Parts: sequence; structure tokens; C-alpha cells
Amino acid sequence: MMAQKQYAIPTGMIPAMLTPFDEQGELNVEVAEQLTERFIEAGVDGIFCLGTNGEFFAMSPEEKVRLIEVVSKKANGRIPIYAGTGGISTKETIELSLKMKELGVDALSVITPFFLPYTQEELKQHYTQLAEAVDLPIILYNIPGRAGVNLEPETVAELAKIPNIVGIKDSSGNFDLIKDYIRVTDDEFSVMAGNDSLILDTLIAGGKGAVAATSNVSPDWIVNLYANWKKGDNEEARIWQEKLNSLRGILDLGTLPSVFKACLQLLGIPVGEARQPVQPVSAEDRVKIEEVLKDIKEDARS
Repeated sequence: MMAQKQYAIPTGMIPAMLTPFDEQGELNVEVAEQLTERFIEAGVDGIFCLGTNGEFFAMSPEEKVRLIEVVSKKANGRIPIYAGTGGISTKETIELSLKMKELGVDALSVITPFFLPYTQEELKQHYTQLAEAVDLPIILYNIPGRAGVNLEPETVAELAKIPNIVGIKDSSGNFDLIKDYIRVTDDEFSVMAGNDSLILDTLIAGGKGAVAATSNVSPDWIVNLYANWKKGDNEEARIWQEKLNSLRGILDLGTLPSVFKACLQLLGIPVGEARQPVQPVSAEDRVKIEEVLKDIKEDARS
């Protein structure tokens, strides 16, 4: 039997950090430290490394470990660090999760196994075995558009009974599914928006926060959204949500995460390009991106 124990649940605004690469395509340690400090200075509630926008799928286990070493050292306990450790097999997921525990991460975010059409029972067994093997808070990560499988509400309700499975990041874009996750779990389980256009709606519905990729571009915007929602000013929070939506609106200009990387480059942060075969956005599309970034640059000057 797993010991009954209290685990911290994720709340607030947690950036899904881009992984910066240098001109040789290797991890850029200096820029990883810069991004970490930028998030902390903005007042976010955690940093999530090695997600979809962090290109976990294009990195070796050794590179993943190195990134977490760098970010954790720079954060130095000032902010929770979440590490993405999901893989196709349960074995590799457990192995990487145990390594991340050794590095002192605060929690794991674990994408569903992908490529095969796993059953809900297989998904339950996967997460149950992980939770038994690794004594850390675990956040489920549902992104059916990429992984090809969906965590059904009934499955999440069962997994939420496990003490160290403490939340779910849902990137399905299906708000009805988010509401179902909230409905079938209690207040000790955190439902987090993974689609940035649904952050405010998720909070209003009873969710606990968001893991937001748009925060790479303007962490202040998500912090302002959350602060206004917390004080009950949903009208002002909606203004910040609409700003985030403008960033979401340019994502089809390139293959993920090339657009966000172009945004940061244009803001003077040399995060490098996404790993091939993803190509940089075109010069024509960079002009369109610059138009959207004018609002962010204006905020920075004010």
C-alpha cells in the first residue's frame, strides 16, 4: 500500500519554458539561465521544463538531465521546478523520473504514452506504476492532438485517488473536457489549462491555474491575468487573456515551437532555432510576428 501523504498541488501561472539551443544546436546554458531568471523576476508560480514547446521529443535523456541541472541551480529553491519525464514506455518514464528526483525537482509532468492507441486501462496502469516508483508529485499531461490518446474523465477520477498524482495539465483545447475533469475530482486535485486561450475560463470554472507557453514571450501578461482573477476582477483579467490570445493567433505561421522561438529572438533573447526537421519561420512571417510583438514592447517601455 502506498503511504498516505500530503503532496503540494500545482497552482497559479507556470511557464512552459522553451529549450534554448546555440548555433550548433546544443543546449545554450547561458540563455537557459536567462530565461529562468526572467520568469522568476516576473513573479510566476513555477517553471515547467521539457514540455511540448520545450522540445522534449527531440532531446536525449542526457540533454534533459543537463537542462534540469542548469535551471534548478539557477532557480536555487526560489521557485518550484517541474520536469517533463513522459515517454512511450513505462520503464523509460520511471527511469527518467527517478533521475529528476535525484536532481531535486519539485514535481513531474508526465505526458500520456504516445504513438500507440493505448486503452484507458493501460494508461491507468502506466501512471499507477510510475506513482508507486517515484515519490514525487505527478501532474498528468493530456494532449490528444499530439499523443493520439485522450485521458477520459473517469480515468482521471481514478488516478486522482493516488496520493502523489496531484493534477492534470489539459492541452486538448476542449473546455468541456476541462470542466469534466474539475467535476470528477475534488479540491485537492489541480486542473490546469494547457491551452493558453482557456486560462481564464478554466480559473472561473474551478481550475487552479495554467501551464502556459505564451509566457515565454510575455510572462508579465499571465501574471497580470492571474492577479486580476484572484482579486475578483474578471473584466480586467479578460483584457490580459485577449492579449495572450493574440499570441496564440500567430502559431500557425510555423511548426511548433518555431513561432515562439522567433518571438524571443525578436525580443532580443537568443533562444536559437527549433531542432530540425522544424524550420525557422520565413522572413515574411517574421514581419507579421513583429506586428504582434509591438504590444509587448510597448508594455516593457511603460
